[in-house]
Amino acid sequence: MSTVAEIETALGQLPAAEREALEARLLARRFGLASLDENERAELLASLDAAEREIDAGQGYSAAELRQAVRAWAGK
Repeated sequence: MSTVAEIETALGQLPAAEREALEARLLARRFGLASLDENERAELLASLDAAEREIDAGQGYSAAELRQAVRAWAGK
């Protein structure tokens, strides 16, 4: 496989458990998730799934709302 499109096509053909295992390995490689224990990893993935469901349901925030929130958090 030599292109991103081919890889994405192949990923779509994997059973869900294998795809999730690969995604976990790629995330660990990219963000150091390998340092998390199993409970921490499960909690993080559950929170990411919940965030994705909220976004899909239109419950996300606009860029302006996010900028305003960051300013409030930073005290500016």
